[in-house]
Amino acid sequence: MSHILYIEDDLEIGSFVSDMLKQRGHRAVWLTSSYEYEQYVDDADMVILDIMMPGLDGFTVGQRLKESNPQLPILLLTARTAIEDKLKGLEFADDYMTKPFHPEEMVARVEVLLRRFNKNEVECLELKHLLIYRQEKRIVNKETEEEIFLTDKQFKIFDLLLRHPNQILTKEQIYENVWEQPYIEGDKTLMVHIRYLRQRIEHNPNEPEIVETIRGIGYRIKQ
Repeated sequence: MSHILYIEDDLEIGSFVSDMLKQRGHRAVWLTSSYEYEQYVDDADMVILDIMMPGLDGFTVGQRLKESNPQLPILLLTARTAIEDKLKGLEFADDYMTKPFHPEEMVARVEVLLRRFNKNEVECLELKHLLIYRQEKRIVNKETEEEIFLTDKQFKIFDLLLRHPNQILTKEQIYENVWEQPYIEGDKTLMVHIRYLRQRIEHNPNEPEIVETIRGIGYRIKQ
């Protein structure tokens, strides 16, 4: 369910559009002025703005929203048809519709914008006390909100294990994937890297809860 903030002072249009958004499975908060929009914008996945309304106009509100959150999609609605107004709106808005419009077309444009911006969301994996952004190669301790820094090899080991949850990977499999060369029996390189990895990601490296040792075989991550 997407949370949509909709600011429109025309009661007939606002009521119809708000109901249609809800029928399509969205949570719509409809305001008839911009006076209180700041109370609702933090929860919004998208904002639909009329230009002419009580309080700050849509141009001002839209510009402020884009400056504070560039990834928040904005659809601008207006009765103005002048090209100057459209160009001014598109300096910050992601789409623009002039009144009168068909509500079904407006809802369709809303869903296109939501899909477009959802593709840009960063995938986050949550594991114990860790938030893992694999594409960014970034790990955050959600309890302290501190970033955890791993070396390139440590992250490659961790990422390989994450891609095979609950599966035991042998020392040979891990070493040959990460170092891209044959594993030599008795080599302690992987064991050393695992130890340092645990020191950075585990609550207690001596009693690991994330990277589990399977004695005589290898390692796995339990999810």
